[in-house]
Amino acid sequence: MPRPFTDSVARTLPALIGCDEVGRGALSGPVVVAAVWFDPAVFPASVLACLDDSKKLDRATRERLTPLIREHAEVAVAAGSRALVDRINVRAATLDAMKRAVEKLGLDKPVAVDGRDSIPGLALPCRAVIGGDRLVPQIAAASIVAKTLRDDLMRALATRHPAYAWDRNVGYGTASHLAGLERMGRSAHHRVSFTKRFASSPAAVTTG
Repeated sequence: MPRPFTDSVARTLPALIGCDEVGRGALSGPVVVAAVWFDPAVFPASVLACLDDSKKLDRATRERLTPLIREHAEVAVAAGSRALVDRINVRAATLDAMKRAVEKLGLDKPVAVDGRDSIPGLALPCRAVIGGDRLVPQIAAASIVAKTLRDDLMRALATRHPAYAWDRNVGYGTASHLAGLERMGRSAHHRVSFTKRFASSPAAVTTG
């Protein structure tokens, strides 16, 4: 499938803040959000042409694009911790992180958010865009930055918790992850609200 942001299309799109999350459906780890502002009219065409939904890009491409996005755009990130997800639910934790990321930019610009939910309590015009990471280049860029950051975090945690195969599944409910939960129980990084049927592992909690 061709990339959605050809130069002729992207140059007609507005300068705005795009916001997206990664990790909402994971069993462990935080929800990570990025907010990205740039003007497509002056953003490098070579980078713009590569933007897409982060799930459609391989790891090497995401890792190549992330520093380029940071170089040529305004970028802020925020996270909803595992504890926050369990306390207020994953949707509310995601929207809270989105609000913090957008406010961290400190820009008086309109906001477009991937999905069905706009950000409550935000003092900026905000709209939700279903499938936004293929319609709004700033959302696509936010998706790439957020996924690269979160995947790196989960791979780092995997070195301390190898039983869950986070180096491969980055916290999502794959067969290898579920097998680790069956064998070891929950770690301190697992969302209790997502993994209620598994026991908590004292050893895993102790090591963090």
